[in-house]
Amino acid sequence: MYEYFNGKLAYKAPTHVVIDVSGIGYYVHISLYTFSQIKDQENCKLFISLQVREDSHTLYGFATEGEKKLFENLISVSGIGPNTGRMILSSNTPDEIQSAIVNGQVALIQKIKGIGPKTAQRLILELQDKLKKQGFEALASPIQSQSIPEEALSALVMLGFNKAAAEKVLNTILKTESNLSVEDMIKLALKRL
Repeated sequence: MYEYFNGKLAYKAPTHVVIDVSGIGYYVHISLYTFSQIKDQENCKLFISLQVREDSHTLYGFATEGEKKLFENLISVSGIGPNTGRMILSSNTPDEIQSAIVNGQVALIQKIKGIGPKTAQRLILELQDKLKKQGFEALASPIQSQSIPEEALSALVMLGFNKAAAEKVLNTILKTESNLSVEDMIKLALKRL
């Protein structure tokens, strides 16, 4: 329903903010990681996850789209609700959490308040393959730019081409022409694939 809010921070605390968007103040729960990213800002953009329960509609905000995706993956696991998901994201950086899940580090996840051994194992079991497939690039903010060959490769893979074959073709193109735009590189690759 909501993708993000961009506005003035009317109030900030380590656990929540009130963000003024065109005269409307939204109470948004945040993680400590998000707080560390926005604490010096007056205006900010928060990626929003709306959680609807029988008795409440609660907004959770994140400094990056990657953190929001990780939060939504975490709360998709049985036994982990939005507050526990926020607690997990407050305990470590999103990169550290994703790394712990992908590498099966039960002990690190178990140290988080509210996570016992069974929940830690379930979290790893349910999310390990999913997060491996997404890769660490999923945590990167879309604002961070990829190189032109990386963008072209991503586009070709999304179009359904084999990653190894597309990479080989792009490397061949780069040997002959180095100053191409992403669009031109994709067009040349499509002719050769």
